[in-house]
Amino acid sequence: MNPSTPFDATTWITGGAIFCLLILSAFFSGSETALTAASRGKLRARADRGDTGADKALTLTEDNERLIGGLLLGNNIANILAASLATALFTRHLGDHGVAVATLVMTSMVLIFAEVLPKTYAITLPEAVAARLAAPVGLVLAILSPIVALVRGIVRQILLVFGVRTDPDTQMYSVREEIAGALALGESEGTLEKEDRHRLLGALDLSDRTVEEVMRHRSQIEMIDADADPNDLIAQVLASSHTRLPLFKDVRDNVVGIVHTKDLLRAVQKFLREGDGNLDSVSDLDIQSVAMKPYFVPETTPLDEQMRAFLKRRAHVALVVDEYGELRGLITLEDILEEIVGQITDEFDVATEYVLQRTDGGGVVVDGAMSIRDLNRAMDWSLPDDSANTVAGLVIHEAQVIPTAGQVFSFHGFLFEVAARKENRITRLRIRPL
Repeated sequence: MNPSTPFDATTWITGGAIFCLLILSAFFSGSETALTAASRGKLRARADRGDTGADKALTLTEDNERLIGGLLLGNNIANILAASLATALFTRHLGDHGVAVATLVMTSMVLIFAEVLPKTYAITLPEAVAARLAAPVGLVLAILSPIVALVRGIVRQILLVFGVRTDPDTQMYSVREEIAGALALGESEGTLEKEDRHRLLGALDLSDRTVEEVMRHRSQIEMIDADADPNDLIAQVLASSHTRLPLFKDVRDNVVGIVHTKDLLRAVQKFLREGDGNLDSVSDLDIQSVAMKPYFVPETTPLDEQMRAFLKRRAHVALVVDEYGELRGLITLEDILEEIVGQITDEFDVATEYVLQRTDGGGVVVDGAMSIRDLNRAMDWSLPDDSANTVAGLVIHEAQVIPTAGQVFSFHGFLFEVAARKENRITRLRIRPL
């Protein structure tokens, strides 16, 4: 058998095949990086502008298991074939030393030109690369789909043996987590203000929070008595900082209407014009005829649904009831908006009682009725609010008792000292991180 020459036809064909396989491997590597790193939001924006490649990329990323399986299968086939051909080529020319040389050369070539280079390019412009490569990737996935389906079935059965069930409908991206992560990164890098991050996250959290968490408790609701003297009612309404007040009859739980300040003043004006004009005759005014029909909502209603209901009904106030129909509290449209933009005050609002005073050592003195969410926002803490809405409620939940003034507790990495208690309510707390 004649020895092969360094530049015979077989050498050129094998070298050309290896080169093509490396290009194919680079294609699979870059496609995988681009399609997994591309922001679905940015792809959607490009698709809305008429970019068909971006629209195709969005379709591909909807089935991440099929996408990753197909790209990995193609990449491995290309790499293994290239390595096999290189080993045969170098062994043919160098004999026993060809295996070691082929391993060294192919490792360097695959690492640089088929992995690092395409992945670096793809991660630099992920949306543009994903849109450009979406069509050929879709074609490759269609060709490899029978093999990918078989591999997926085998993988699922193996995972099932270990008690792991895969959901084929699971999306590669969680929109909320992606946005939250981007906001956190922006704040840490100084490109986003803390308040802006809280506002955006507040809007995202509305669907996860219920009316019960932000409502004003029934003990704090300012009400007017339908049986009281109309002159006293008018004075009470005018002295109130609220424009809408619940009207109850006999007992506070029996709310029969909502009185709006403007409606009351219009009724008084009409009563005086049509009557004798004597202000004392206002005592004959029927206050219930002025009140609007009360609007009741369950305490478990999500905030985003409640906000839509307010806007649809063109209402601003709702009374919150529990599963037994008992009055639990009151919620307004402003309460929901404050979950997004923070505290809203005007010239008629009284100073908030939930004052936060910072102390030495990174601690604070807070009102027991302050919400855990507001405290976390103000201090960048992460106290849990799944078991209680207020700071006092968290302490009672963790302590399993109503503590007395001076008692100290330690949980969730913080030290809680009960500074003041009134009857069964914790009115003041000192908190500092351990």
